[in-house]
Amino acid sequence: MSMGMLAVLSLLPIIAVAVFLVVLRWPASRAMPICYLVAVALALFVWQVEGVLVAAASIRGVIVAVELLYIIFGAILLLNTLEESGAMQQIRATFSDITPDRRIQVIIIAWLFGSFIEGSAGFGTPAAVAVPLLVGLGFPPMAAVMAGMIIQSTPVTFGAAGTPILTGVNTGLSADPAILAYATEHGYEWAAFLGMIAFKAAILHAIAGTLIPLFVVTLMTRFFGKNRSFREGLAVWRFALFAAFAMTIPYLIVARFLGPEFPSILGGLIGLIIVIPLAKRGWFMPREEHAWDFDKRDNWDPDWIGRQDHVASTSGSTLGMLTAWMPYLLVAALLVLTRLSQLPLKSLMSGVVIPFHGILGTTINHDTKPLFLPGTIFIVVSLITFFLHRMQPRLYATAWLRSAKTMIPASVALVFTVPMVQVFINSGGGGAGYANMPIALATGVEALTGGAWPIFSTFIGGIGAAVAGSNTVSNMMFSLFQFEVGQRILVDPTWIVALQAVGGAAGNTICVHNVVAASAVVGLVGKEGVIIRKTLVVFTYYALLTGAVGYSIVWFSKKGLFNMGTLIAVLIGITAIAIIRIGTRQKTT
Repeated sequence: MSMGMLAVLSLLPIIAVAVFLVVLRWPASRAMPICYLVAVALALFVWQVEGVLVAAASIRGVIVAVELLYIIFGAILLLNTLEESGAMQQIRATFSDITPDRRIQVIIIAWLFGSFIEGSAGFGTPAAVAVPLLVGLGFPPMAAVMAGMIIQSTPVTFGAAGTPILTGVNTGLSADPAILAYATEHGYEWAAFLGMIAFKAAILHAIAGTLIPLFVVTLMTRFFGKNRSFREGLAVWRFALFAAFAMTIPYLIVARFLGPEFPSILGGLIGLIIVIPLAKRGWFMPREEHAWDFDKRDNWDPDWIGRQDHVASTSGSTLGMLTAWMPYLLVAALLVLTRLSQLPLKSLMSGVVIPFHGILGTTINHDTKPLFLPGTIFIVVSLITFFLHRMQPRLYATAWLRSAKTMIPASVALVFTVPMVQVFINSGGGGAGYANMPIALATGVEALTGGAWPIFSTFIGGIGAAVAGSNTVSNMMFSLFQFEVGQRILVDPTWIVALQAVGGAAGNTICVHNVVAASAVVGLVGKEGVIIRKTLVVFTYYALLTGAVGYSIVWFSKKGLFNMGTLIAVLIGITAIAIIRIGTRQKTT
Protein backbone atom coordinates (compact mmCIF):
# COMPACT_ATOMS: atom_id res chain seq x y z
CA MET A 1 0.00 0.00 0.00
CA SER A 2 1.30 3.46 -0.85
CA MET A 3 2.62 5.79 1.81
CA GLY A 4 -0.05 8.37 0.98
CA MET A 5 -2.90 5.89 1.34
CA LEU A 6 -1.52 4.68 4.68
CA ALA A 7 -1.38 8.28 5.90
CA VAL A 8 -5.01 8.84 4.87
CA LEU A 9 -6.14 5.65 6.59
CA SER A 10 -4.17 6.59 9.72
CA LEU A 11 -6.05 9.87 9.77
CA LEU A 12 -9.49 8.20 9.79
CA PRO A 13 -9.84 7.89 13.60
CA ILE A 14 -8.93 11.58 13.93
CA ILE A 15 -11.37 12.50 11.16
CA ALA A 16 -14.07 10.50 12.93
CA VAL A 17 -13.44 12.44 16.14
CA ALA A 18 -13.60 15.75 14.25
CA VAL A 19 -16.80 14.86 12.38
CA PHE A 20 -18.77 13.45 15.29
CA LEU A 21 -17.58 15.79 18.05
CA VAL A 22 -16.84 19.07 16.29
CA VAL A 23 -19.02 19.08 13.18
CA LEU A 24 -22.07 17.07 14.29
CA ARG A 25 -21.59 18.10 17.96
CA TRP A 26 -22.36 14.66 19.31
CA PRO A 27 -21.55 14.11 22.99
CA ALA A 28 -18.30 12.20 23.55
CA SER A 29 -20.24 9.37 25.22
CA ARG A 30 -21.93 8.74 21.87
CA ALA A 31 -19.13 9.63 19.46
CA MET A 32 -16.13 7.95 21.04
CA PRO A 33 -17.47 4.35 20.91
CA ILE A 34 -17.76 4.77 17.11
CA CYS A 35 -14.26 6.29 16.88
CA TYR A 36 -12.93 3.37 18.94
CA LEU A 37 -14.50 0.90 16.49
CA VAL A 38 -12.90 2.77 13.56
CA ALA A 39 -9.44 2.42 15.16
CA VAL A 40 -10.05 -1.27 15.95
CA ALA A 41 -11.21 -2.01 12.41
CA LEU A 42 -8.13 -0.36 10.93
CA ALA A 43 -5.82 -2.21 13.32
CA LEU A 44 -7.40 -5.61 12.61
CA PHE A 45 -8.09 -5.46 8.88
CA VAL A 46 -5.54 -3.00 7.44
CA TRP A 47 -2.57 -3.17 9.82
CA GLN A 48 -3.44 -6.84 10.50
CA VAL A 49 -2.66 -6.59 14.19
CA GLU A 50 -3.53 -9.74 16.14
CA GLY A 51 -6.84 -9.57 17.96
CA VAL A 52 -5.21 -10.34 21.29
CA LEU A 53 -2.92 -7.30 20.91
CA VAL A 54 -5.90 -5.05 20.12
CA ALA A 55 -7.69 -6.44 23.17
CA ALA A 56 -4.61 -5.92 25.35
CA ALA A 57 -4.23 -2.33 24.14
CA SER A 58 -7.90 -1.74 24.89
CA ILE A 59 -7.52 -3.14 28.40
CA ARG A 60 -4.55 -0.85 29.01
CA GLY A 61 -6.74 2.01 27.84
CA VAL A 62 -9.45 1.07 30.33
CA ILE A 63 -6.87 1.00 33.15
CA VAL A 64 -5.65 4.49 32.19
CA ALA A 65 -9.28 5.66 31.98
CA VAL A 66 -9.89 4.45 35.53
CA GLU A 67 -6.84 6.46 36.65
CA LEU A 68 -8.28 9.55 34.99
CA LEU A 69 -11.66 8.98 36.61
CA TYR A 70 -9.93 8.72 39.98
CA ILE A 71 -8.26 12.10 39.38
CA ILE A 72 -11.58 13.59 38.25
CA PHE A 73 -13.36 12.31 41.34
CA GLY A 74 -10.72 13.75 43.64
CA ALA A 75 -10.92 17.17 41.97
CA ILE A 76 -14.73 17.22 42.12
CA LEU A 77 -14.66 16.14 45.76
CA LEU A 78 -12.30 18.94 46.75
CA LEU A 79 -14.46 21.52 44.98
CA ASN A 80 -17.64 20.24 46.61
CA THR A 81 -15.94 20.09 50.00
CA LEU A 82 -15.00 23.75 49.71
CA GLU A 83 -18.51 24.63 48.61
CA GLU A 84 -20.12 22.80 51.52
CA SER A 85 -17.67 24.17 54.11
CA GLY A 86 -18.29 27.75 53.01
CA ALA A 87 -14.63 28.27 52.03
CA MET A 88 -15.56 29.20 48.47
CA GLN A 89 -17.39 32.27 49.78
CA GLN A 90 -14.14 33.57 51.26
CA ILE A 91 -12.17 32.66 48.14
CA ARG A 92 -14.62 34.69 46.07
CA ALA A 93 -14.07 37.60 48.44
CA THR A 94 -10.30 37.37 47.87
CA PHE A 95 -10.68 38.03 44.16
CA SER A 96 -13.31 40.67 44.71
CA ASP A 97 -10.71 42.51 46.81
CA ILE A 98 -8.31 42.42 43.86
CA THR A 99 -10.98 43.24 41.29
CA PRO A 100 -14.53 42.22 40.45
CA ASP A 101 -13.50 42.16 36.78
CA ARG A 102 -13.86 38.61 35.45
CA ARG A 103 -11.31 39.27 32.70
CA ILE A 104 -8.58 39.92 35.26
CA GLN A 105 -9.69 37.00 37.45
CA VAL A 106 -9.48 34.51 34.59
CA ILE A 107 -5.95 35.64 33.68
CA ILE A 108 -4.71 35.33 37.25
CA ILE A 109 -6.35 31.97 37.93
CA ALA A 110 -6.19 30.19 34.56
CA TRP A 111 -2.95 31.60 33.15
CA LEU A 112 -0.74 32.18 36.20
CA PHE A 113 -2.10 29.77 38.81
CA GLY A 114 -2.85 27.22 36.08
CA SER A 115 0.73 27.44 34.77
CA PHE A 116 2.08 26.85 38.27
CA ILE A 117 -0.14 23.78 38.74
CA GLU A 118 0.80 22.48 35.27
CA GLY A 119 4.46 22.82 36.13
CA SER A 120 3.89 20.98 39.40
CA ALA A 121 1.75 18.07 38.27
CA GLY A 122 0.86 18.20 34.57
CA PHE A 123 -1.36 15.54 32.99
CA GLY A 124 -4.47 17.71 32.99
CA THR A 125 -4.22 18.70 36.65
CA PRO A 126 -4.67 22.46 35.96
CA ALA A 127 -8.15 21.69 34.66
CA ALA A 128 -8.86 19.73 37.83
CA VAL A 129 -7.75 22.66 40.02
CA ALA A 130 -8.21 25.96 38.17
CA VAL A 131 -11.43 25.10 36.34
CA PRO A 132 -13.47 24.27 39.46
CA LEU A 133 -12.01 27.32 41.19
CA LEU A 134 -13.32 29.52 38.36
CA VAL A 135 -16.73 27.84 38.58
CA GLY A 136 -16.74 28.36 42.33
CA LEU A 137 -16.13 32.05 41.72
CA GLY A 138 -19.21 32.27 39.52
CA PHE A 139 -17.92 31.57 35.99
CA PRO A 140 -20.14 29.52 33.65
CA PRO A 141 -18.71 25.97 33.63
CA MET A 142 -18.20 26.00 29.86
CA ALA A 143 -16.29 29.30 30.05
CA ALA A 144 -14.12 27.86 32.82
CA VAL A 145 -13.36 24.69 30.84
CA MET A 146 -12.50 26.71 27.72
CA ALA A 147 -10.08 28.89 29.71
CA GLY A 148 -8.55 25.85 31.38
CA MET A 149 -7.96 24.19 28.00
CA ILE A 150 -6.47 27.28 26.33
CA ILE A 151 -3.75 27.76 28.94
CA GLN A 152 -2.68 24.13 28.55
CA SER A 153 -0.22 25.22 25.90
CA THR A 154 2.73 27.38 26.99
CA PRO A 155 3.45 25.63 30.33
CA VAL A 156 2.84 22.06 29.12
CA THR A 157 6.29 21.24 27.69
CA PHE A 158 7.65 21.77 31.20
CA GLY A 159 4.66 20.27 33.01
CA ALA A 160 5.00 17.72 35.80
CA ALA A 161 8.51 18.99 36.56
CA GLY A 162 9.70 18.65 32.95
CA THR A 163 8.28 15.19 32.21
CA PRO A 164 7.52 15.84 28.48
CA ILE A 165 11.24 16.59 27.99
CA LEU A 166 12.90 14.36 30.59
CA THR A 167 10.70 11.34 29.82
CA GLY A 168 9.07 12.07 26.46
CA VAL A 169 11.93 13.48 24.37
CA ASN A 170 14.51 11.49 26.33
CA THR A 171 12.76 8.18 25.69
CA GLY A 172 12.12 9.04 22.06
CA LEU A 173 15.74 9.95 21.28
CA SER A 174 17.92 7.90 23.61
CA ALA A 175 16.91 4.59 22.03
CA ASP A 176 19.00 5.47 18.96
CA PRO A 177 22.80 5.23 19.52
CA ALA A 178 23.36 7.52 16.52
CA ILE A 179 21.70 10.41 18.38
CA LEU A 180 23.76 9.77 21.48
CA ALA A 181 26.83 9.97 19.24
CA TYR A 182 25.47 13.17 17.64
CA ALA A 183 25.20 14.80 21.07
CA THR A 184 28.75 13.78 21.97
CA GLU A 185 30.14 15.01 18.65
CA HIS A 186 28.60 18.41 19.31
CA GLY A 187 30.13 18.62 22.78
CA TYR A 188 27.07 17.80 24.89
CA GLU A 189 26.57 15.38 27.71
CA TRP A 190 23.13 13.82 27.38
CA ALA A 191 21.49 15.89 30.16
CA ALA A 192 22.88 19.10 28.66
CA PHE A 193 21.69 18.00 25.21
CA LEU A 194 18.13 17.62 26.51
CA GLY A 195 18.47 20.96 28.29
CA MET A 196 19.49 22.64 25.05
CA ILE A 197 16.42 21.26 23.25
CA ALA A 198 14.26 22.38 26.18
CA PHE A 199 15.62 25.93 26.00
CA LYS A 200 14.88 26.10 22.27
CA ALA A 201 11.34 24.96 23.02
CA ALA A 202 11.08 27.64 25.72
CA ILE A 203 12.07 30.34 23.20
CA LEU A 204 9.29 29.24 20.86
CA HIS A 205 6.78 29.03 23.73
CA ALA A 206 7.71 32.49 25.02
CA ILE A 207 6.96 33.96 21.59
CA ALA A 208 3.60 32.25 21.10
CA GLY A 209 2.60 32.40 24.77
CA THR A 210 2.60 36.21 24.71
CA LEU A 211 -0.93 36.25 23.30
CA ILE A 212 -2.44 33.34 25.25
CA PRO A 213 -3.91 35.47 28.11
CA LEU A 214 -5.43 37.78 25.50
CA PHE A 215 -6.94 34.79 23.69
CA VAL A 216 -8.47 33.63 26.98
CA VAL A 217 -10.22 36.93 27.72
CA THR A 218 -11.33 37.76 24.17
CA LEU A 219 -12.83 34.33 23.56
CA MET A 220 -14.50 34.50 26.97
CA THR A 221 -16.15 37.86 26.31
CA ARG A 222 -17.07 36.84 22.76
CA PHE A 223 -18.71 33.52 23.58
CA PHE A 224 -19.97 34.09 27.13
CA GLY A 225 -20.45 37.83 27.51
CA LYS A 226 -23.80 39.60 27.50
CA ASN A 227 -22.79 41.53 24.37
CA ARG A 228 -20.85 38.65 22.71
CA SER A 229 -18.03 41.10 22.03
CA PHE A 230 -14.34 40.65 21.23
CA ARG A 231 -13.83 44.32 22.04
CA GLU A 232 -14.62 43.84 25.72
CA GLY A 233 -11.77 41.33 25.98
CA LEU A 234 -9.37 43.41 23.91
CA ALA A 235 -9.99 46.34 26.27
CA VAL A 236 -7.64 44.72 28.84
CA TRP A 237 -4.85 44.01 26.35
CA ARG A 238 -2.28 45.90 28.44
CA PHE A 239 -2.95 43.77 31.50
CA ALA A 240 -3.04 40.59 29.38
CA LEU A 241 0.40 41.31 27.91
CA PHE A 242 1.74 42.34 31.32
CA ALA A 243 0.59 39.02 32.81
CA ALA A 244 2.00 37.13 29.83
CA PHE A 245 5.47 38.67 30.21
CA ALA A 246 5.37 38.29 34.00
CA MET A 247 5.23 34.54 33.40
CA THR A 248 7.18 34.00 30.15
CA ILE A 249 10.28 36.07 30.96
CA PRO A 250 11.07 34.22 34.22
CA TYR A 251 10.05 31.00 32.44
CA LEU A 252 12.63 31.60 29.70
CA ILE A 253 15.39 32.54 32.16
CA VAL A 254 14.71 29.46 34.28
CA ALA A 255 14.74 27.21 31.19
CA ARG A 256 18.18 28.58 30.30
CA PHE A 257 19.82 28.30 33.70
CA LEU A 258 17.92 25.70 35.76
CA GLY A 259 16.76 23.17 33.17
CA PRO A 260 13.40 21.69 32.13
CA GLU A 261 12.05 20.85 35.60
CA PHE A 262 11.26 24.39 36.73
CA PRO A 263 10.22 26.86 33.95
CA SER A 264 6.46 26.44 34.40
CA ILE A 265 6.54 26.07 38.19
CA LEU A 266 8.67 29.17 38.75
CA GLY A 267 7.26 31.10 35.79
CA GLY A 268 3.73 30.75 37.12
CA LEU A 269 4.75 31.40 40.73
CA ILE A 270 6.86 34.47 39.94
CA GLY A 271 4.07 35.73 37.70
CA LEU A 272 1.60 35.47 40.59
CA ILE A 273 4.00 37.26 42.92
CA ILE A 274 4.45 40.09 40.41
CA VAL A 275 0.92 40.46 39.07
CA ILE A 276 -1.33 40.22 42.15
CA PRO A 277 0.26 43.05 44.20
CA LEU A 278 0.55 45.31 41.16
CA ALA A 279 -3.03 44.54 40.14
CA LYS A 280 -4.15 45.64 43.60
CA ARG A 281 -2.30 48.90 42.98
CA GLY A 282 -4.10 49.38 39.69
CA TRP A 283 -1.29 48.65 37.22
CA PHE A 284 -2.72 48.18 33.70
CA MET A 285 -6.13 47.61 35.28
CA PRO A 286 -9.47 48.81 33.89
CA ARG A 287 -11.24 51.41 36.01
CA GLU A 288 -13.55 49.90 38.59
CA GLU A 289 -16.63 51.36 36.93
CA HIS A 290 -15.59 49.50 33.75
CA ALA A 291 -15.28 46.12 35.46
CA TRP A 292 -16.66 43.35 33.24
CA ASP A 293 -18.95 40.57 34.45
CA PHE A 294 -21.12 37.87 32.96
CA ASP A 295 -24.81 38.46 32.45
CA LYS A 296 -27.21 37.41 35.19
CA ARG A 297 -27.17 33.66 35.75
CA ASP A 298 -30.82 33.39 34.71
CA ASN A 299 -29.83 34.59 31.23
CA TRP A 300 -27.04 32.05 30.69
CA ASP A 301 -27.39 29.55 27.89
CA PRO A 302 -28.32 26.19 29.52
CA ASP A 303 -25.48 24.56 27.55
CA TRP A 304 -22.98 26.60 29.56
CA ILE A 305 -24.06 25.00 32.82
CA GLY A 306 -24.50 21.32 32.01
CA ARG A 307 -26.07 18.71 34.21
CA GLN A 308 -24.95 20.09 37.54
CA ASP A 309 -24.25 23.67 38.50
CA HIS A 310 -22.20 24.48 41.56
CA VAL A 311 -24.02 26.84 43.84
CA ALA A 312 -22.86 28.76 46.85
CA SER A 313 -22.87 26.92 50.15
CA THR A 314 -25.80 27.35 52.47
CA SER A 315 -23.88 26.09 55.49
CA GLY A 316 -23.58 29.55 56.95
CA SER A 317 -20.10 28.86 58.30
CA THR A 318 -17.57 31.68 58.45
CA LEU A 319 -13.89 31.04 57.86
CA GLY A 320 -10.80 33.20 57.96
CA MET A 321 -9.17 33.96 54.62
CA LEU A 322 -6.07 31.86 55.28
CA THR A 323 -8.16 28.93 56.51
CA ALA A 324 -10.37 29.10 53.44
CA TRP A 325 -7.36 29.14 51.09
CA MET A 326 -5.43 26.48 52.99
CA PRO A 327 -6.77 23.51 50.94
CA TYR A 328 -5.50 25.03 47.69
CA LEU A 329 -2.19 25.94 49.33
CA LEU A 330 -1.90 22.32 50.52
CA VAL A 331 -2.67 20.99 47.03
CA ALA A 332 0.00 23.22 45.47
CA ALA A 333 2.56 22.33 48.14
CA LEU A 334 1.91 18.59 47.97
CA LEU A 335 2.03 18.57 44.16
CA VAL A 336 5.44 20.25 44.22
CA LEU A 337 6.83 18.16 47.09
CA THR A 338 5.77 14.87 45.48
CA ARG A 339 6.97 15.73 41.95
CA LEU A 340 10.51 16.96 42.47
CA SER A 341 13.05 14.17 42.12
CA GLN A 342 15.37 16.04 44.49
CA LEU A 343 12.97 15.31 47.36
CA PRO A 344 12.32 11.88 48.94
CA LEU A 345 8.52 12.09 48.74
CA LYS A 346 8.53 11.38 45.02
CA SER A 347 10.17 7.98 45.37
CA LEU A 348 8.00 7.22 48.40
CA MET A 349 4.71 8.07 46.68
CA SER A 350 5.64 6.45 43.37
CA GLY A 351 7.04 3.35 45.09
CA VAL A 352 3.60 1.82 45.55
CA VAL A 353 2.90 0.13 42.20
CA ILE A 354 0.07 -2.04 40.91
CA PRO A 355 1.67 -3.81 37.92
CA PHE A 356 -0.21 -4.95 34.82
CA HIS A 357 2.54 -6.76 32.95
CA GLY A 358 2.12 -8.88 29.85
CA ILE A 359 -1.58 -8.09 29.48
CA LEU A 360 -3.27 -11.13 27.86
CA GLY A 361 0.17 -12.61 27.31
CA THR A 362 1.35 -9.73 25.10
CA THR A 363 4.19 -7.23 25.49
CA ILE A 364 1.76 -4.48 26.52
CA ASN A 365 2.33 -3.36 30.12
CA HIS A 366 1.13 -0.69 32.48
CA ASP A 367 2.10 0.26 36.02
CA THR A 368 -0.46 2.09 38.13
CA LYS A 369 0.91 4.24 40.96
CA PRO A 370 -2.20 5.11 42.99
CA LEU A 371 -0.48 7.22 45.65
CA PHE A 372 1.31 9.26 42.98
CA LEU A 373 -1.87 10.15 41.10
CA PRO A 374 -3.13 13.71 41.78
CA GLY A 375 -6.47 12.21 42.77
CA THR A 376 -4.90 10.92 45.97
CA ILE A 377 -3.68 14.41 46.86
CA PHE A 378 -7.13 15.87 46.19
CA ILE A 379 -8.84 13.27 48.40
CA VAL A 380 -6.28 13.65 51.20
CA VAL A 381 -6.69 17.44 51.15
CA SER A 382 -10.47 17.01 51.15
CA LEU A 383 -10.22 14.87 54.30
CA ILE A 384 -7.92 17.44 55.92
CA THR A 385 -10.43 20.15 55.01
CA PHE A 386 -13.22 18.24 56.78
CA PHE A 387 -11.33 18.64 60.06
CA LEU A 388 -9.69 21.99 59.31
CA HIS A 389 -13.00 23.65 58.48
CA ARG A 390 -14.87 21.76 61.20
CA MET A 391 -17.50 20.59 58.79
CA GLN A 392 -20.68 18.84 59.80
CA PRO A 393 -20.58 15.15 58.76
CA ARG A 394 -23.89 15.67 56.93
CA LEU A 395 -22.37 18.36 54.70
CA TYR A 396 -19.24 16.32 54.02
CA ALA A 397 -21.37 13.31 53.06
CA THR A 398 -23.26 15.57 50.65
CA ALA A 399 -19.94 16.54 49.03
CA TRP A 400 -19.06 12.88 48.45
CA LEU A 401 -22.49 12.05 47.05
CA ARG A 402 -22.55 15.04 44.68
CA SER A 403 -19.05 14.17 43.49
CA ALA A 404 -19.94 10.59 42.64
CA LYS A 405 -23.04 11.66 40.73
CA THR A 406 -21.08 14.25 38.76
CA MET A 407 -18.33 11.83 37.76
CA ILE A 408 -20.53 9.04 36.42
CA PRO A 409 -21.51 10.71 33.08
CA ALA A 410 -17.84 11.05 32.09
CA SER A 411 -17.16 7.34 32.54
CA VAL A 412 -18.60 6.13 29.23
CA ALA A 413 -16.70 8.71 27.17
CA LEU A 414 -13.34 8.01 28.79
CA VAL A 415 -13.75 4.24 28.76
CA PHE A 416 -13.88 4.42 24.94
CA THR A 417 -11.63 7.44 24.32
CA VAL A 418 -8.50 6.14 26.02
CA PRO A 419 -8.71 2.60 24.57
CA MET A 420 -9.05 4.17 21.10
CA VAL A 421 -5.81 6.02 21.76
CA GLN A 422 -4.05 2.85 22.90
CA VAL A 423 -5.17 0.90 19.80
CA PHE A 424 -4.02 3.81 17.61
CA ILE A 425 -0.58 3.90 19.25
CA ASN A 426 -0.09 0.12 19.47
CA SER A 427 -0.98 -0.62 15.85
CA GLY A 428 2.57 -1.37 14.69
CA GLY A 429 4.07 -4.80 14.24
CA GLY A 430 1.02 -6.31 12.54
CA GLY A 431 1.02 -8.86 9.76
CA ALA A 432 0.97 -6.11 7.10
CA GLY A 433 4.35 -4.86 8.31
CA TYR A 434 3.33 -1.19 8.51
CA ALA A 435 4.59 1.29 11.07
CA ASN A 436 2.02 2.22 13.69
CA MET A 437 -0.68 4.70 12.69
CA PRO A 438 0.93 7.86 14.16
CA ILE A 439 4.24 7.24 12.38
CA ALA A 440 2.46 6.32 9.13
CA LEU A 441 0.56 9.60 9.29
CA ALA A 442 3.69 11.65 10.01
CA THR A 443 5.69 9.91 7.28
CA GLY A 444 3.01 10.66 4.72
CA VAL A 445 2.90 14.34 5.64
CA GLU A 446 6.70 14.58 5.55
CA ALA A 447 6.79 13.10 2.05
CA LEU A 448 4.42 15.82 0.86
CA THR A 449 6.05 18.81 2.57
CA GLY A 450 9.80 18.33 2.06
CA GLY A 451 11.77 21.40 3.13
CA ALA A 452 8.63 23.08 4.46
CA TRP A 453 8.43 20.40 7.16
CA PRO A 454 9.25 22.74 10.11
CA ILE A 455 5.92 24.52 9.59
CA PHE A 456 4.07 21.20 9.69
CA SER A 457 6.14 19.55 12.44
CA THR A 458 4.23 21.38 15.17
CA PHE A 459 0.90 20.19 13.77
CA ILE A 460 2.12 16.56 13.83
CA GLY A 461 3.21 16.98 17.46
CA GLY A 462 -0.12 18.60 18.22
CA ILE A 463 -2.20 15.88 16.60
CA GLY A 464 -0.18 13.29 18.51
CA ALA A 465 -0.94 15.00 21.81
CA ALA A 466 -4.58 15.65 20.91
CA VAL A 467 -5.14 11.97 20.22
CA ALA A 468 -2.90 10.50 22.92
CA GLY A 469 -3.90 13.07 25.53
CA SER A 470 -0.32 13.78 26.49
CA ASN A 471 2.59 15.91 25.30
CA THR A 472 4.87 13.28 26.86
CA VAL A 473 3.38 10.45 24.78
CA SER A 474 3.49 12.57 21.62
CA ASN A 475 7.17 13.28 22.24
CA MET A 476 7.84 9.58 22.80
CA MET A 477 6.15 8.70 19.51
CA PHE A 478 7.58 11.42 17.29
CA SER A 479 10.87 12.80 18.68
CA LEU A 480 13.08 10.29 16.88
CA PHE A 481 11.09 10.68 13.67
CA GLN A 482 11.31 14.50 13.89
CA PHE A 483 15.07 14.36 14.51
CA GLU A 484 15.57 12.11 11.47
CA VAL A 485 13.44 14.40 9.26
CA GLY A 486 15.59 17.35 10.35
CA GLN A 487 18.68 15.47 9.23
CA ARG A 488 17.08 14.47 5.92
CA ILE A 489 16.19 18.07 5.00
CA LEU A 490 19.67 19.22 6.15
CA VAL A 491 18.70 21.55 9.00
CA ASP A 492 19.51 21.54 12.72
CA PRO A 493 17.49 18.50 13.94
CA THR A 494 17.38 19.73 17.54
CA TRP A 495 15.19 22.64 16.49
CA ILE A 496 12.82 20.20 14.80
CA VAL A 497 12.58 18.19 18.04
CA ALA A 498 11.93 21.45 19.92
CA LEU A 499 9.12 22.20 17.45
CA GLN A 500 7.70 18.73 18.16
CA ALA A 501 7.69 19.44 21.88
CA VAL A 502 5.99 22.80 21.38
CA GLY A 503 3.39 21.41 18.99
CA GLY A 504 2.69 18.58 21.41
CA ALA A 505 2.02 21.13 24.13
CA ALA A 506 -0.35 23.10 21.87
CA GLY A 507 -2.23 19.89 21.06
CA ASN A 508 -3.46 19.73 24.64
CA THR A 509 -5.83 22.63 23.86
CA ILE A 510 -7.89 20.34 21.60
CA CYS A 511 -7.29 17.01 23.34
CA VAL A 512 -10.54 15.03 23.54
CA HIS A 513 -10.00 13.21 26.79
CA ASN A 514 -8.62 16.33 28.49
CA VAL A 515 -11.82 18.16 27.49
CA VAL A 516 -13.91 15.24 28.75
CA ALA A 517 -12.02 15.21 32.05
CA ALA A 518 -12.13 18.98 32.57
CA SER A 519 -15.83 19.07 31.73
CA ALA A 520 -16.61 16.21 34.09
CA VAL A 521 -14.97 18.04 37.00
CA VAL A 522 -17.64 20.76 36.81
CA GLY A 523 -20.55 18.58 35.73
CA LEU A 524 -20.47 19.67 32.09
CA VAL A 525 -20.71 16.52 29.98
CA GLY A 526 -21.83 16.12 26.39
CA LYS A 527 -20.54 19.44 25.00
CA GLU A 528 -16.95 18.40 24.30
CA GLY A 529 -17.16 19.20 20.59
CA VAL A 530 -18.50 22.69 21.28
CA ILE A 531 -15.51 23.41 23.50
CA ILE A 532 -13.02 22.06 20.95
CA ARG A 533 -14.57 24.31 18.29
CA LYS A 534 -13.74 27.28 20.52
CA THR A 535 -10.15 26.21 21.31
CA LEU A 536 -9.26 25.07 17.78
CA VAL A 537 -8.34 28.62 16.75
CA VAL A 538 -5.82 28.77 19.61
CA PHE A 539 -4.20 25.50 18.56
CA THR A 540 -3.99 26.68 14.94
CA TYR A 541 -2.43 30.00 15.97
CA TYR A 542 0.06 28.34 18.30
CA ALA A 543 1.18 25.59 15.92
CA LEU A 544 1.35 27.90 12.89
CA LEU A 545 3.27 30.72 14.60
CA THR A 546 5.84 28.46 16.27
CA GLY A 547 6.20 26.38 13.11
CA ALA A 548 6.80 29.55 11.08
CA VAL A 549 9.35 30.88 13.58
CA GLY A 550 11.06 27.48 13.58
CA TYR A 551 11.18 27.46 9.77
CA SER A 552 12.74 30.94 9.79
CA ILE A 553 15.37 29.86 12.31
CA VAL A 554 16.46 26.59 10.68
CA TRP A 555 16.58 28.03 7.15
CA PHE A 556 18.07 31.40 8.10
CA SER A 557 21.65 30.45 7.17
CA LYS A 558 20.62 29.28 3.67
CA LYS A 559 17.62 31.43 2.79
CA GLY A 560 18.29 34.56 4.82
CA LEU A 561 15.92 36.38 7.11
CA PHE A 562 13.23 37.02 4.50
CA ASN A 563 11.86 33.53 4.02
CA MET A 564 8.42 31.92 4.12
CA GLY A 565 8.53 31.36 7.88
CA THR A 566 9.41 34.97 8.62
CA LEU A 567 6.62 36.15 6.31
CA ILE A 568 4.00 34.01 8.10
CA ALA A 569 5.23 35.05 11.57
CA VAL A 570 5.25 38.75 10.62
CA LEU A 571 1.75 38.49 9.13
CA ILE A 572 0.48 36.89 12.35
CA GLY A 573 2.13 39.65 14.39
CA ILE A 574 0.72 42.43 12.19
CA THR A 575 -2.73 40.83 12.34
CA ALA A 576 -2.59 40.68 16.14
CA ILE A 577 -1.52 44.34 16.42
CA ALA A 578 -4.22 45.42 13.95
CA ILE A 579 -6.92 43.52 15.82
CA ILE A 580 -5.86 45.10 19.13
CA ARG A 581 -5.76 48.61 17.65
CA ILE A 582 -9.09 48.29 15.87
CA GLY A 583 -10.71 46.53 18.79
CA THR A 584 -9.66 49.18 21.30
CA ARG A 585 -10.29 52.22 19.12
CA GLN A 586 -13.77 52.46 20.62
CA LYS A 587 -13.52 51.85 24.35
CA THR A 588 -16.11 49.57 25.85
CA THR A 589 -17.35 48.98 29.35
